[in-house]
Amino acid sequence: MTATVSSRPAPAPPLTPPPGKGRSRAGRQLHGGKITYAVLILFTLGSLFPLVWTAIAASRTNTRLAETPPPFWFGGNLFANLQTAWSDANMGAALLNTTVVAGTIALGTVLFSTIAGFAFAKLRFRFKNLLLMLTIGTMMVPPQLSVVPLYMMIAKLEWTDRLQAVILPALVSAFGVFFMRQYLSQALPTELIEAARMDGASSLRIIWHVVFPAARPAMAVLGMLTFVQAWNDFFWPIIALTQTGNPTVQVALAGLGRGYIPDQSVIMAGALLGTLPLLIAFVLFGKQIVGGIMQGAVKG
Repeated sequence: MTATVSSRPAPAPPLTPPPGKGRSRAGRQLHGGKITYAVLILFTLGSLFPLVWTAIAASRTNTRLAETPPPFWFGGNLFANLQTAWSDANMGAALLNTTVVAGTIALGTVLFSTIAGFAFAKLRFRFKNLLLMLTIGTMMVPPQLSVVPLYMMIAKLEWTDRLQAVILPALVSAFGVFFMRQYLSQALPTELIEAARMDGASSLRIIWHVVFPAARPAMAVLGMLTFVQAWNDFFWPIIALTQTGNPTVQVALAGLGRGYIPDQSVIMAGALLGTLPLLIAFVLFGKQIVGGIMQGAVKG
C-alpha cells in the first residue's frame, strides 16, 4: 500500500509571544527591567533630597545643625521656625508680591511672545530675518551689563521699591519669542491663516481664534518656565526692591541671613515657605501642563 501525502500546508505557528516577552514591534508593550527601575528610583531620591533636607533643617535648631554628624530626621521645632521666618521676613507680603510679579510676567511673556513669534513665523515684512537675529542676539548679552542703565531709568521714573520696576523689564523675552516662533512654524499651517483671511477675519481675530488655540501647548510650557524663573529671580529684585517696602520671596529670604551668626534653621524654614507655593501649583496644574506638552508633540 502506498501512503497518500496531504497537500494541505502545515499550520503556521501561533503569533502570540510567550508569556513575559511582550508584544513585538509596533504593538508591543514595553516593560522596564530591574535596572531601569533602580536608576529611576535613584534619580527620584536625588531630586527629592534637597527638599527633604530643607524640611529636616527647618525642624531643628541652629545648634543641632552645627553638630557632626548632622541630623537626618525631623525635629520638633518646625512650626516655631516657620512662624519666626514668617514674621521676621515679612513673608506674607513677599508671597503676595511674588505671586503678582511672577503671574504678571508669565502672562505678559506668553501673550507678547506668542504674537511676536507668530509675526516672525508666518507674516511677511521687511527686515524680518534681521530683526529676528537681533532679537536672538540679545540673549548673548549678560544681564549684569544692563543693570546700571536700567536702574537709572527706574530711578528717573521714581519706580524704586515698586513692583512695576521688576515687572515691566521682564514682560517679554527673546527666548519666548524664539520658542514660539519655532513652534508656530511647524504647528500652524499657512493654509489655515489664508482661509481665515478669505473669510474676512482681521489680524486680531486670526490671532485670537487661530493662533492662540494652535499655540496653546507651547504657551502652557512657556508660561510654566517663565513663572518659575520669575518666582526664583534674585539678581534684579534685590537691586530694585527692599525688604521693608515691597519684597519678593527671594528679597525677603536674603534678610533672614543677616546677623553675626545667621540662624540656619530659620533660613531653611523661610526657604521651605518660599518653595511650597511652587510645589502646590505643580501638583494642581502638572497634569494639564504635561497634557499640553503631549498634545503639542502629537500634533507636531
